[in-house]
Amino acid sequence: MSVVPALGKTTVLFVLYTLVFGGQTPAPPDKPIPVAPTIRLPLTKLKPDATIDIGGDRVMTSGDGAIWVASRETGQATRIDTKTNKPDDPIAVGKEPCSGLTTGFGTLIVPLCGVPGLARVDLKTKAVTVTAKGVTATMVGPVTGVSSIWIVSDAKSTLARIDPESNAHVADVPIGAKVLAMTFGQGALWLSTDKDELLKVSPYTIVTSEGIKVGKSPRSIATGEGAVWTLNAGDGSISRVDLKTNKVVTTIKLGQPVSGGQIAVGEGSVWVSAPGLPLTRIDPRANHVVQQFTGEGGGTLLIAQGAIWVTATPKTIWRLDPKLIEATRQ
Repeated sequence: MSVVPALGKTTVLFVLYTLVFGGQTPAPPDKPIPVAPTIRLPLTKLKPDATIDIGGDRVMTSGDGAIWVASRETGQATRIDTKTNKPDDPIAVGKEPCSGLTTGFGTLIVPLCGVPGLARVDLKTKAVTVTAKGVTATMVGPVTGVSSIWIVSDAKSTLARIDPESNAHVADVPIGAKVLAMTFGQGALWLSTDKDELLKVSPYTIVTSEGIKVGKSPRSIATGEGAVWTLNAGDGSISRVDLKTNKVVTTIKLGQPVSGGQIAVGEGSVWVSAPGLPLTRIDPRANHVVQQFTGEGGGTLLIAQGAIWVTATPKTIWRLDPKLIEATRQ
């Protein structure tokens, strides 16, 4: 009769090690990805693909294969053909276009602060109709989503839901705090408030399901790269909110204070434009500011048609190739 020797503790551990790792050395624990210092250059180091002469207090959006720009001073909206980079004749929309700008339901939707209302420009005929005259001059938005137009109106920050067919208010919901910015993404409305909070609102029930603490004075919101991002003017930071947990997972410092501006996500990066800091690029994989371009412009930003559109100077808008931006090192 053969005798099977008893296995010692060392032998048992070796067998388990072999079964689990196949005899290979286990990988070391993950280490933080090393990041290079931020590249800081004047904006003039970038070479725009096009320069469009539209100045003043401007807001931008995209739609119908074009870029749209509204100017508060002139009361006009201008369509820019993205194939030729040439602006069409401007369209008079009303007194003092303000806040945001969006497209939807076959129209360009322009909030007006001078004579409160929403101007809707038919994208085909360019005819202008002013609707929603019950809104006030204190507005945030508009955004579109779930077959509705959404805008925050009045000093009490009431979220208004507007039917795009009848232009009637179908719901008014008080937010309970001053709303600073709003966007629609990932199936939800996102609103930031003067309580340094990001609210997640269901567009179906119009119920706030989450209140998330972010940085100080979140002036702009964007979604993308699996997160919601807020640009916090009060402390010059970016808050990254994870969409799965609805919690801030990273705070990224811009390195200098900003008075406002806009944040956008696209072309593999997170982008920020603020007055005096026209363009900042953030790597969302490393959560690190990789490039900053300084100058006299900034504050309005758009990612559309594979390009970055930025108010590069007080009088012009630049179209920039994101790949050329990334390649600019000196």
